[in-house]
Amino acid sequence: MSDQERKSRPRAFRLNGDETVTSRPAAQVEPEADIFAEAAEFVDGAQGGEEAVEAAQAKGLLDRYIFSSAGVFLSALTGLLTLGLSIWVWNFVEDLFVRSPILGTIGLVLASAAGVTAFAFIVREIRAILLQNRVARLHADLAAARAADGAKAAQLRVLDLCKLYETRPDLARARALVADYVTQIIDGKDLIDLAERNLVAPLDDLARREIANAAKRVSVVTAVSPRAVLDIVFVAGQAIVLMRRIAEIYGGRPGLLGFFKLARSVGAHLAITGTVAVGDSLLQQVVGHGLAARLSAKLGEGVLNGLLTARVGLSAMAVCRPTPFVTEKQPGVKDVAPFLFGGDKTKAK
Repeated sequence: MSDQERKSRPRAFRLNGDETVTSRPAAQVEPEADIFAEAAEFVDGAQGGEEAVEAAQAKGLLDRYIFSSAGVFLSALTGLLTLGLSIWVWNFVEDLFVRSPILGTIGLVLASAAGVTAFAFIVREIRAILLQNRVARLHADLAAARAADGAKAAQLRVLDLCKLYETRPDLARARALVADYVTQIIDGKDLIDLAERNLVAPLDDLARREIANAAKRVSVVTAVSPRAVLDIVFVAGQAIVLMRRIAEIYGGRPGLLGFFKLARSVGAHLAITGTVAVGDSLLQQVVGHGLAARLSAKLGEGVLNGLLTARVGLSAMAVCRPTPFVTEKQPGVKDVAPFLFGGDKTKAK
């Protein structure tokens, strides 16, 4: 007799007809819910539609901030500070000329170089803001033209879309194809759909790849980072870089001032679609289910940060895209970053 058989203790059985029932029922193992898979469903369901995109653009990219009371105040204050700085520089250069003509000449040259650089910076910022506004207005105009199904309006807007990418050599063939469609297609909806499929769909692939890479970097770095402060700095930096990169892909890369308008639109889209609330509920789920008992706490934090980074990128993609999602499906978190949920493959090519 083996040792295992010697250690076996006697058990009692109860006969119930032809059924034998043990006195101690077998333990039932209930499968635990996948928290992050549920979160993906919640976040994908909070993407919003065209109304959310246009409302977010109106609160940021298309907001005429300069004509508001706060805009007038800041403009006047900036002008006053600039005037004071100019007077100080002028007096300083005059003092240098009094001391020495050579020092005065050097000071004048440096002041002129600083003035030219500041002027070039202002011009570049204005051009970037106007380009952002152009992309946002084109988005709204294309949506309106498609809803009205007007051939003339659709042709004009599609030609504007081609002009937006006239400096992009990678889209030269697609531009020529769409321009040829303008002379052939009569139906406004079909023309806009073809423009989206040929001109904007390749840009969507680039944007999805950027979102996937950013989410992967955030999830990995925050999972191994030893300090929470480093996590915050890295996540914020990646979100800024991601928004600027997506805006550049769609043709409206913002400058320093334009970035704040873009950030306002992205924040408004996240608020309208309820993604901020989804992030809070996900955090409560993680705490409530005791994830740390089943999984590394830092790994769970990395997945959470990667999820929210991907959602920021998707919101930036929605507000920076020059056409509404019609022929192309609006991507969700599981489409761009399935690796956060154990996916075997990614659609972010």
